Amino acid sequence: MEMGVRILNNIEQLQQIIDNTNNIVFFGGAGVSTESGIPDFRSVDGLYHQKYDYPPETILSHTFFKRQTKEFYRFYRDKMLVLDAEPNAAHKKLAELEECGKLKAVVTQNIDGLHQKAGSKRVLELHGSIHRNYCQRCHACFDGKQMQELLQSEDGLPHCFCGGVIKPDVVLYEEGLDQKTMQDSIRYISQADVLIIGGTSLAVYPAAGLIDYFQGRHLVVINMAPTPRDRHADLLIQEKIGTVLGALHV
Repeated sequence: MEMGVRILNNIEQLQQIIDNTNNIVFFGGAGVSTESGIPDFRSVDGLYHQKYDYPPETILSHTFFKRQTKEFYRFYRDKMLVLDAEPNAAHKKLAELEECGKLKAVVTQNIDGLHQKAGSKRVLELHGSIHRNYCQRCHACFDGKQMQELLQSEDGLPHCFCGGVIKPDVVLYEEGLDQKTMQDSIRYISQADVLIIGGTSLAVYPAAGLIDYFQGRHLVVINMAPTPRDRHADLLIQEKIGTVLGALHV
């Protein structure tokens, strides 16, 4: 009962913060999508705790993609290319907050496209998207469904019409983030009145370093596990983000 009362009090405080501003930016990670059935790499039950021939950090690197492309795609097809997931309460509430003019941008480390599926318009995808894919030879573009179909080929590789191998527009380890996306994210975060961090351990850089640009009034952290920013937060809520955001009134 005590836990329930504490969470309700936290949600009430968050509601007051949101009611008193029209300049919110949301910074989110894998925890935003776990309630939609997409695994969190670093959670106890996430991909990092499952058994593979190689650790996910190795498989999802630029070097591995170039040297062992077929093995990369076997993992990518089975664990990354999730097209049937649906937005949860967190995605939907953020879309509502944007629609009513309170939320200015969603900055996400996720590649699943669920924010857009929920209706969010201004989504800055730091690590790319499974819904965008391009041929490394002729640069032709393919969506997620086409990629899924192409990965059913006999050799397990997604080949373009020109014969080139298609690469997902996701940022692998050893690859740099898109500079325009980074610049836009810095601009929104630095100008925000309220920054809500949700569903992220803030362990992946350079993305996590964007939080340093926040100079606004209220820093809110919503995450089940501790983060490096907890002690700086004006409001810390250790609860599922769908539960918290879903309880808000817009």
